[in-house]
This record gives sequence, structure tokens and C-alpha cells, in this order.
Amino acid sequence: MRVLVTGGAGFIGSHTVDALLGRGYEVRILDNLQKPVHLKGKPKYLPKAAEFVFGDVRDKRMLEYALAGMDVVYHFAAYQDYLPDFSTYFHVNAVSTALIYEIIVEKKLPMKKVIVASSQAVLGEGIYECLKCKGESEKRKEKDEKGGEKRIKGQNISDCGLRMAESGIAEEQRADGKGERLRGQKFHLEDWEWMPDIRVEEQLAKGDWEHKCPRCGEVLKYLPTPEEGSHPQNQYALSKISEEGIAINLGRRYGIPSVGMRYSIVQGPRQSFYNAYSGANRIFSLSLYLDKAPTIYEDGLQVRDYVNIEDVVLANLLVLDKDEANYEVYNVGSGRAYTVLEFYNIVRREFNKDVAPVLPNAYRYGDTRHIFSDIRKLAALGWKPRFTPEKSVRDYRQYLEEQTDVEDILVYAEAQMKKMNVVRRAR
Repeated sequence: MRVLVTGGAGFIGSHTVDALLGRGYEVRILDNLQKPVHLKGKPKYLPKAAEFVFGDVRDKRMLEYALAGMDVVYHFAAYQDYLPDFSTYFHVNAVSTALIYEIIVEKKLPMKKVIVASSQAVLGEGIYECLKCKGESEKRKEKDEKGGEKRIKGQNISDCGLRMAESGIAEEQRADGKGERLRGQKFHLEDWEWMPDIRVEEQLAKGDWEHKCPRCGEVLKYLPTPEEGSHPQNQYALSKISEEGIAINLGRRYGIPSVGMRYSIVQGPRQSFYNAYSGANRIFSLSLYLDKAPTIYEDGLQVRDYVNIEDVVLANLLVLDKDEANYEVYNVGSGRAYTVLEFYNIVRREFNKDVAPVLPNAYRYGDTRHIFSDIRKLAALGWKPRFTPEKSVRDYRQYLEEQTDVEDILVYAEAQMKKMNVVRRAR
């Protein structure tokens, strides 16, 4: 089998390339070594057994060359940043995906499968519940049942739930024991569940971090969010859900088996040192490696979903093998939620350093408060996460210690964040 991996010099792409070569497949990498992700050029970890093509996925002629003779495409090439150059996200993420299908159809390429990299970001803030309203609703339901009245499901659905249900873009979340969805049924939120919009500047500037119930004002509790709970809020997420829609719908229309993979926060070696989007593991590990106290934004109690790169690669291979994965989108997460402070303590233990973090009452504008992916749909295919954040940090530390000239990385990253006005201080 011959496989094209766009963005194959990157973090997830390169690990997937290694696994595909391990299966004996012929692999071609298409990558433009975009800065700052590849600030120092072509990575040394790229295997010589893979053919490397330097080029941009937005270049149709280059993409035609890269696709020629291929059986499978993993489309990992992406643009991630905090910059407000909105069109770039769609040019790189969505237009390149459309070009792949355009070329396959034009050239009548016998493509066996296309797998596109999406992101947990398309879930937005995810689903939350109000425990107070839930308790009151259950009491009303119990009272109605005693009085012989029947309550219509969805009767008091929230505004957001109604909008999602009427759109018809999702399926019923209430899954059976196997985690399977009932195709064709619409996504339903109970009347105590909410999918909040992004927190606004006015709220964050006061140091008010939590989402509140629009009905009673109580602090909302996050829930695991399924694939159906899409509510993209920023330019990156919007471009990624566009990419998903292109792949799944054009794939189905033209008989090109296609899969979308919504990765949570992937952790492990080869994460770019220079990409502001590459997350907590890089920041915390670099800080402790350089004997600095890391900065944690908000109160450190925001919840995240950290998944190991080896688990991600296993998921990537699984959906290649499974016909039942065709024309589906999957959350790829760890199955366990961690606060940022909990994750920092994991890093601190792995580095064996008792360094307290700095909490400057600041925030990164555009960050979600809590996000945690429901992975039952992927688990129903036979996948489950095997590796812990401890392993992710340990492997990343080993990778970090093998590098040279890393002293400038944190300074560079902090300067970039300030330049973009992403980090802001609460009053």
C-alpha cells in the first residue's frame, strides 16, 4: 500500500509515518516545513525510508504530484495559531482538503481512504450541566409522574439545544451500551444542559472564569462532549469543522471512504518547541528544564484532555483498517480529565523539581474553560487509550534532553504571545 502523509514532518504526522513504514507500506511525505513550527528546517527524526516532497498543500500542481500513485491519504497539514489572519486558516485547512477531493475526482484516482486531522477545538466549550436546574427538573418530573402527567422530551429545551436540534447536523447522544449512535436522530440537550459560547472579554477581565447557568446563575459543571456536540468558536475550529464537512460529504458523494479524527491535546516527543499552540507539556517541561517557574493562566482549575501520541497513532491505524469507520468523525481523547494544575504536578514529579507555578491572575483570550471529549464512539471500534500523561511527559523530557540550543525557546514563545496580545491580565 502506498500512503501520502501531508504534514508528515510534524508531530502527529511523523509518528504516523513511522507506524506506516513499520507495516511495510510505501510512504510519501508532503510538507512545506512552515515556520515557526519548523523554525530550524527539516527535522532529523524523519526516516530516510519515506520519500520527502517539499511543497505546499495549497499548490494544486504540487498536490497532484504528491497524490499520484497513492492508495491512502492522511491529511495532517494544518495551520494553527492565535493570529487573526483568518483567511489563512481556511486556505490551509479547508481549501487544501477540497483540493485533495478535487484532484481525486478530476484524475479518477482509485483512492482507498482519506483520513483528515480535525481537532477537539470544534467542540468549542463543550457541554455543561446545571446541577441545581437538573435537581429541580427531576423533582418536577417526579411530581408530574405522580400526578399522572407526561412530560414531552425536549419540551423545555434550552435555546442552544433547540438551535442544535433544528439544524439537523447531529445524532442522538443517548447511546446504547456499545456506545453506538442511532443514525438520523437529532442531537438533544436536556433542559439543564448548555453549550455556552466563548467567554467574553468583559467577564474574563474581572477574573470571573466559570460558565454560569443562563437560567439560575449557578456555576455549570462540564460534561464529556460527544462528536455531535460541535460548537466551534474561533477561526481554527471553524476551519477544522469545514474540513470535516468537506471530507465526509464529498467523500460520501463520490464514493471516497473518508474519516475525520478530532484529536484532543496530544502529548509526546517531537512537539514543536516554537509553536505557541503546542501546549502545556512543552511550556511546563521547558520551564523546569531551564529551572524557571512556569506561568499558569486563570486559576489552574480549568479541565483539559491530554492524550498520548502512541494512542493517537493506534487510532489512526485503526480507522484505516475498519470499513465501518468510513464517513464518520471520531473524538480521540484520553478518557480522563485533568486540571491544568494536576497536569503540572505530573510534569513536576517527572522532572523531580519542587517548583511552584506562578499564577499572575492572567488569561489567554480565546481559551476554553473546560473541555473533555467523549470517546465512546471510537472505543466501539475496539480502541482504548493505553498510555498515561506520565509517559507522555517522560518521553517528552527525554526528547528535550537530546536537543541543543533550547535556552531561547521560552523567551521566543513569551515574546510571541505578548506580540499577539493573547495573554491579558485580569483586574
